[in-house]
Amino acid sequence: MFVVDSQVHIWKEETPDRPWVPGARERIRLNGHREDPFSYEECLQLMDEAGVNRALILPPSWEGNRIDYALEACEAYPERFGIMARIPQNKPEEGTAMLRDFAQNPHIKGTRLTFHRPQDRNWMIDGTNDWYWPIAEELNIPTMVHAPVWKAELGQIAGRHPGLKIIIDHMGIMARCVDDAIGYWVQETADLYEHPNIYVKVSALPGYSTQPFPNLNIEKYVREMVDKMGPERCFWGTDITRLLGHGLSYVETIEQFTKHFDFTPEELEWIMGRGICECLDWPITSPSPSPSPSPSPSPAEPAK
Repeated sequence: MFVVDSQVHIWKEETPDRPWVPGARERIRLNGHREDPFSYEECLQLMDEAGVNRALILPPSWEGNRIDYALEACEAYPERFGIMARIPQNKPEEGTAMLRDFAQNPHIKGTRLTFHRPQDRNWMIDGTNDWYWPIAEELNIPTMVHAPVWKAELGQIAGRHPGLKIIIDHMGIMARCVDDAIGYWVQETADLYEHPNIYVKVSALPGYSTQPFPNLNIEKYVREMVDKMGPERCFWGTDITRLLGHGLSYVETIEQFTKHFDFTPEELEWIMGRGICECLDWPITSPSPSPSPSPSPSPAEPAK
């Protein structure tokens, strides 16, 4: 089975010439991420141990909108990593120029927008982000969105821009909701199934349960999502630097789906990797060991 992690963060240590955004360290602690740097070499080692073929790098918010380290990872391992890049959501001219550049970069598979922090929570509804949707649709840039409170609005955007692929983070669950409290958020997200251009990441799941691994108390909510959206539109992912803080291994995050949750082999093929590769137009290649970094990586298929 070809396995693709739909969300990992990698980052370097904060330094004077590489500062984090104000308040970032406190936010990392609040969300349960480790504070130590997480390099792409460490990530790749864990992927190899667990049998993960690819991972999508989502540059972390605490480093602002920079994607240089993610690009370094992709240049070293172009078949193992792709990027869902950050943009300045409140700067239309700068953001539009970046999107046009991204569309030509084979390592950038799409973007990720966030609407869950105090500074950006209302940008989806106050007009700040209105510039983004038509240009992303025009350039065919798949977009991951973390916006737990704006499900109806996401559905309206999907209806107005049917050529834009929208991928909802973490089943649309509000941060720090756990156990049966996630049911409301999951149902809201699953009810968007009528929009064929909406997809969902069934990701970071152990963090939404207070029960011991394999967190069987929330399996019914994952099942609800897959039944409504279809396995082709549900993408497994870890947010691994958060789950490591829960004492879980990369292998366990895979086995939660493959050994403990009740999915058929056909469903797992889509959920664990095929679905997101097709969504992002990232052709599946034969699994192989990690290559050594090369100064001249093989050219990849251009992003659409």
